[in-house]
Amino acid sequence: MQAPENQPFSPSEETSGDQLGLGLLRAGLKLSHLRMIVAIEDHKQISAAANALNISQPAASRMLTEMETILKSQLCERVSRGVALTAFGRAFARRARAILLELREVDREISALRSGVGGTVFLGSVTAPAISLAVPAIEQVSAAYPGLEVNVRVETSNVLARELLAARHDFIIARVPEEMSPRQFDVREIGIEKACLIVRKGHPLTMKPVVSLADLPGYDWVFQPPGTLLRRRIEELFIAAGVALPTTVVNTSSILLTVAIVCGSNAVAPVARDMADFIAENGAEAGNIRILQTDFEIDLKPYSLISVKGRALPPSAKLLYDLILQRSRMLPAA
Repeated sequence: MQAPENQPFSPSEETSGDQLGLGLLRAGLKLSHLRMIVAIEDHKQISAAANALNISQPAASRMLTEMETILKSQLCERVSRGVALTAFGRAFARRARAILLELREVDREISALRSGVGGTVFLGSVTAPAISLAVPAIEQVSAAYPGLEVNVRVETSNVLARELLAARHDFIIARVPEEMSPRQFDVREIGIEKACLIVRKGHPLTMKPVVSLADLPGYDWVFQPPGTLLRRRIEELFIAAGVALPTTVVNTSSILLTVAIVCGSNAVAPVARDMADFIAENGAEAGNIRILQTDFEIDLKPYSLISVKGRALPPSAKLLYDLILQRSRMLPAA
């Protein structure tokens, strides 16, 4: 691996990239060191990084000391709630993550070649496009390539974006969180998400032809965690209308738990419209869900196909990415 310009752990300006790499290996740099610096960046604590790697904290501290000795640079500094990487540490962690990702891709490609099948894809998605785009695209690609293994995680954009940067996903269908720089990502906008309010069959609000915001504060609510996009949008609607915010709230990102609470109580919950249509149309307990007709719209900002800038998608992931992009162009206009 060639050393970039201004790489902080370069021992001399005359040392070539190949010589530097060999020098680091000869000095004792190991894969376990790469995993450790990435774990420290992810968890912000030596103890948490040690737990993630299933080693003791003293062993993790020794590894950090070894890395700093090998690289001749301080990689971490103490902060109030753990540790923060220095500029040297961040540069090292970025390169370490890229190396570990390439090794993961080697394993995926060799496994696919050995088995004669199509490989593995890691996809993250927010709820609505998981239903309307990811599921049909997965069905299509699985029919054409029976050996392809697809791993899907449905979460909020904040969680998915962090996991994407940590190389836990090949790409995600989500939104770039406000606290993250969009310069880190390749972003292709593909759809508008609409949300709605759900209640149980027989809920008092289902007796009203149209529900307004003023009808809602007296009921319990099931929200996504504070700070998430849908939660903020609902709160903005209440504030703009001068209506008191709900006071009895359960916070969860689990759609299964949301449906369970709504079915067993008089709680109201905002969910993606695609998900609401799906659960309302299916039998058993989920079929007891009803969508409220409201005199206001719950529109969320567009979601996108997001990958990490400069990180090429493996062929299997590119195949699913292209299918999702193709299907997004077939969706009706909002």
